[in-house]
Amino acid sequence: MALFQSSSTSLFLLFHIALLSTLSLAADPTITFDFKLSYITVSPLGVPQKVIAVNGQFPGPLVNGTTNNNVVINVRNDLDENLLMTWPGIQMRRNSWQDGVLGTNCPIPPNWNWTYSFQLKDQIGSFFYYPSLNLQRASGGFGPFVINNREVIQIPFAQPDGDFVLLIGDWYTRNHSALRADLDSGKDLGMPDGVLINGKGPYRYNTTLVPDGLPYETINVDPGKTYRFRVHNVGTSTSLNFRIQGHNLLLVETEGHYTVQQNFSSFDIHVGQSCSFLVTMDQNATSDYYIVASARFVNESLWQKVTGVGILHYSNSKGSATGPLPEAPSDIYNQWSAMNQPKAIRQNTTASGARPNPQGSFHYGSINVTDTYILRSLPPSTIDGKLRATLNGISFVNPDTPIRLADLNQVKGSYKLDFPSEPLNRPLRRDTSVINATYKGFIEVILQNNDTKMQSFHMNGYSFFVAGMDWGIWSENSRGSYNKWDSISRCTIEVGFSIWTMCYRICGMLMFLCCGKTISVLEISCTLFLFIFYLLIHLL
Repeated sequence: MALFQSSSTSLFLLFHIALLSTLSLAADPTITFDFKLSYITVSPLGVPQKVIAVNGQFPGPLVNGTTNNNVVINVRNDLDENLLMTWPGIQMRRNSWQDGVLGTNCPIPPNWNWTYSFQLKDQIGSFFYYPSLNLQRASGGFGPFVINNREVIQIPFAQPDGDFVLLIGDWYTRNHSALRADLDSGKDLGMPDGVLINGKGPYRYNTTLVPDGLPYETINVDPGKTYRFRVHNVGTSTSLNFRIQGHNLLLVETEGHYTVQQNFSSFDIHVGQSCSFLVTMDQNATSDYYIVASARFVNESLWQKVTGVGILHYSNSKGSATGPLPEAPSDIYNQWSAMNQPKAIRQNTTASGARPNPQGSFHYGSINVTDTYILRSLPPSTIDGKLRATLNGISFVNPDTPIRLADLNQVKGSYKLDFPSEPLNRPLRRDTSVINATYKGFIEVILQNNDTKMQSFHMNGYSFFVAGMDWGIWSENSRGSYNKWDSISRCTIEVGFSIWTMCYRICGMLMFLCCGKTISVLEISCTLFLFIFYLLIHLL
């Protein structure tokens, strides 16, 4: 029982609030799922290993909902350690209790159930779910989450002939417990053993790099038809370049927001990000085609084995895919691609989202900023004998009582509302330090990456406008380069090394911003950190 740090009264309040939320929205349809998380043994890279399955499946089953649906997911923890399931990017209507992260929820102990209950807010798009504790996502437990438009709201393109989900991500043959032990001892995760596509290893495009007999993903299509590909990077630490041999990728959506439609020959998808592409089957069928996800912003010659390969199979195909893989952009000769591509992603201001009014009608560029925070990440440093990551010199320490519960029950000393708004010249330290933001304030957040590696930043339960990005150090003059008209709104953004990124967000509830070499670990402070915008709101 010590695993639950709150009192029985607190747990009753949590249940009571969730129940009221569901009952108050009972007029909308309810979709119900039962999830049982357990271990199974699979060999995606030819090595038998224990992975986390959902209902015996790896990856887990699709959660398919529609705007305004009430979602009820009963989670049974059959693992040998605590569990929390999170739904990143899902904007729950006035309900921060269901986020499934340690800052708001108590862990689910082994052999326990917990029922998540929330309503899909005014939202559409492509997302995924995963376990948020103990680096468990490195062993699986993830699956796709799709929110469809209501029938009265048109999508801004012709209805596709089919819909495919591709979960791509780096993969280690060591399980999450071994990886966690390495991190706790101050080691780096090291090079992944490969990249999986929908839980499967690569097609044997190279007899030296790929062993014989690995299962691989095959997507079956018909010539002349157009399909929607929802691609998610569910990996642990590696940015991936996604491409389909001989086919254009028409970008139409990122994490719940329709984009200005642009064709790409390949597309970088960073840890935690989700994108939708329309792909037209306009090639001849002399052979199958490669689907490729390869490591990005690394030494490509050394990381050649870290490549996922699937097969696009036309129904009238005359043979197997052959020859070399299509090439990704060169990191050595085209470093600007790290910035040019994200700058090119803009919001489709003429398209409706979950509501009839266009998404771009929210004029974020004309709202007065109430607070500015410059968040600087540095290479991991030794603090208290362990290698730890920091933001503004602070490595976050999770409190015994989740912060939202501590606020509700007035638990004194659980956290400090003293996070600095800019980097300070003082020794690095560990602390439970959070931002005291203003309810309905409009905050400007500058993510300054002074680490030597790509970082992924994620805001749980909300999205933000990505209004600026550039090389070097942000300054007051940088505001002149902001896009204040059609910036894309996302829940996860990459920040390259020696690059700054600026995001806008209205403060409306408890929010999380996670970053580091992986966004899947929230509690291992030796290499990662959980940073919290904490808003003193008692009505949620």
